[in-house]
Amino acid sequence: MTLIRHKARIVLSLSTLLFGGFTITHLRGAEQTESRPNFLFVIADDCTFRDIGCYGGQALTPNIDLLAKQGMRFTHCFQQAPMCSPTRHAIYTGIYPVKSGAYPNHTFVKDGTKSIAHYLKPLGYRVHLSGKTHIGPKSSFPFDYSGKKNPDFKAIDQLFTESSRDGTPFCLFACSNEPHGPWNKGDASQYDSSTITLPPYFVDTKETRENMVDYLAEITYFDGQVGELLTLLDKHGIAENTMVVVVSEQGSSFPFGKWTCYDTGLQSACVVRWPGQVKAGSVTDAMVEYVDIAPTFINAAGGTPKAGIDGVSFLPVLNGETHAHKRFVFGEMTTRGINKGSPYFGIRSVRSEKHKYILNFTPDVTFQNACTTSTIFKSWRKKALAGDNEAAEKISRYENRPAEEFYAIQEDPYEWHNLANDPNYAMQKAKLKRELSRWMEECGDKGQQTEIEALEHQGRKRQSKDTIRVEKNGKL
Repeated sequence: MTLIRHKARIVLSLSTLLFGGFTITHLRGAEQTESRPNFLFVIADDCTFRDIGCYGGQALTPNIDLLAKQGMRFTHCFQQAPMCSPTRHAIYTGIYPVKSGAYPNHTFVKDGTKSIAHYLKPLGYRVHLSGKTHIGPKSSFPFDYSGKKNPDFKAIDQLFTESSRDGTPFCLFACSNEPHGPWNKGDASQYDSSTITLPPYFVDTKETRENMVDYLAEITYFDGQVGELLTLLDKHGIAENTMVVVVSEQGSSFPFGKWTCYDTGLQSACVVRWPGQVKAGSVTDAMVEYVDIAPTFINAAGGTPKAGIDGVSFLPVLNGETHAHKRFVFGEMTTRGINKGSPYFGIRSVRSEKHKYILNFTPDVTFQNACTTSTIFKSWRKKALAGDNEAAEKISRYENRPAEEFYAIQEDPYEWHNLANDPNYAMQKAKLKRELSRWMEECGDKGQQTEIEALEHQGRKRQSKDTIRVEKNGKL
């Protein structure tokens, strides 16, 4: 950070102007790109952070692992919602989901909401999104677009060519659709279903193992996409002036991951390489959130994040000025509007370094989603019906949630021992409960009422479809 500011002072013109809450500096000539880094943000789709190689996982991820050796690996990065659309809105806007309006799936932000494109373009950046979008409306996200479900490497190559030629810095979001189901990409023969290790919260069935192998292969496929992007940076000679960030998004669609506020659903891999700024081979326990990404990029580009952004720049963590960032991280899950989801089942969570508190609005409602109708979950049911008590317990834990959950997260990383009613943790629970209430109030989150209103925050086709489904179920 110090180096960037020093260079910026050298090339300041005599005039600066205030634009949209940012101080914009006019930079001269070839020094323009030297003082402002490029940004390459690479995001997976439904990838449990624990499954990536450098996080102790079984997936073969040589490119991400190498990137971690060249940069910084975050051990406590979290997103705001364990599903695609609200997650991506939070990344690009820096605003928490309920506050922006983009909190159910297949959603959109409130009219007039600004995104990182509005903030970086006045600083001279080209802002490009290649691959999966899942955001709206377009007026809030005035990116250059390419690709459909996956990054368009030809378009990205052209972007790098033009940026290098014109001396224009870029911010590229390369958005993969992998390893989102169905798991049909990659070479599954690299993995043996009989020898892979299943997480302790899985039920060991043939279907689980076969799907796990296909899923791991698709993570390796995503790692190949990361490698291709890094190769393009090297081809154009711009790797040294590019901050590369790779994240895993929410957990996989196996049970207890995606669509839940457990760490398996909300925690994310995050690896950052920035030559000359981020120490190679470093690891940080600083707690960061996806809403912090936009202000970090703005800060690194020489701008000042606007007051309306919820996120906080973690640039001081990247350059080694501090080893801490946030005391609490927050999550929310809305089942209304998800495929095969419960008519409504709202979840909110808050996590500190040591403890996790989860609030389930409707514990009397069965928790359902696409996972509970999958071949994997059906194989769990079959095993439970055959008399397997462990399988029966795991099914019950997934579908039936108490009103409150509280976990000593360091001793119980898989959140299996609920301490909500343990008097020994009453003070810690009360503290987190207060923090969650404060956060919800700041976001305008009215709890169950906000859940009921979720369909108003979806596209018309999705809203009509889900309204019919809810009416058929006789519940609202």
